[in-house]
Amino acid sequence: QLSEDVERVSGNQTDDREGEMEVHEDASSVILPDSELGTSAPSLRFSKTCLKNVFSVILLFIYLLLMAVAVFLVYQTISDFREKLKHPVMSVSYKEVSLYDAPGIAFYPGKAQLLSCKHHYYDHIPPLINPGQPGDIDCTTQRINYTDPFTNQTMKYALVVQGPRDVKKKELVFLQFHLNGTDQDFSAIDYLLFSSFQEFINSPEKAEFMKNCESSYSSWKFSGGFRTWVKMSLVKTKEEDGSETVEFKQETSVVNYIDQRTKPRSDQLFFVVFEWKDPFIQTVQDIITANPWNMIALLCGIFLALFKAADFAKLSVKWMIKIRKRHLKRRSQVMNHIN
Repeated sequence: QLSEDVERVSGNQTDDREGEMEVHEDASSVILPDSELGTSAPSLRFSKTCLKNVFSVILLFIYLLLMAVAVFLVYQTISDFREKLKHPVMSVSYKEVSLYDAPGIAFYPGKAQLLSCKHHYYDHIPPLINPGQPGDIDCTTQRINYTDPFTNQTMKYALVVQGPRDVKKKELVFLQFHLNGTDQDFSAIDYLLFSSFQEFINSPEKAEFMKNCESSYSSWKFSGGFRTWVKMSLVKTKEEDGSETVEFKQETSVVNYIDQRTKPRSDQLFFVVFEWKDPFIQTVQDIITANPWNMIALLCGIFLALFKAADFAKLSVKWMIKIRKRHLKRRSQVMNHIN
């Protein structure tokens, strides 16, 4: 019985020792991986996470910078567009024609008398046979009286003559006036150019038509004792409301007339020639260089870049928060294993 009790005690002691050895083995199997994770693996993971975070922050700042540049471009584009709307650019274009619409030439001769009027071609004007004497009037003329548009009291007398048309044949109109006497030191005849003689003929209110022309067009003069050569050019201007105005530019040259009449005369002779300078009609209009479609396309591209940058920034922030949470979770797991 004593020997059985001794064997039972020794068996219990060996069982206790085997249990302690299993506990130590379990402890060592748990502690060793925790010690390895705590020394080398967490440092490597921390360094990679740190680099990723730094790289993400750098990218985020770059895209924020790009967004700031895009916002500045939007502001600058809108400012330039508004500035170009306020200051349009003048555009000049030329249209070549072979025939002009015959202009109207309104003369205000006063006491002077029209002696002759004739259309010539190819810049050839034959010598005058009987200067100072009535000759052929081969021009379409119209005489009209109307009230002065600026005073509405003075009656004005105008002689309207059809101007040249054929620019290729260098058509010109040559007119001769005669003034018997004048009380002034200088003698001159006023004239006015308007765009269409046919409109004047077809107008039911010719007096009102001439009043509008006088208030819209400029008037010029040519002197007695000279041959005044007037070369006209037509300028059309398109207004902002779509209307079109017409005006004339002139180049005048004056040649002295040598009076070869036998007896000295006290009267004055006026000679004037009208022709077209060139076959080009000049058109002037204001053009807004800012194209709204280009601006809209640019703004769409800029806003698309802004949305993409904002989307990337949002994803970068979410990714950083996720990486941070994952790192904290792993660290807490390691600490729980160590504990």
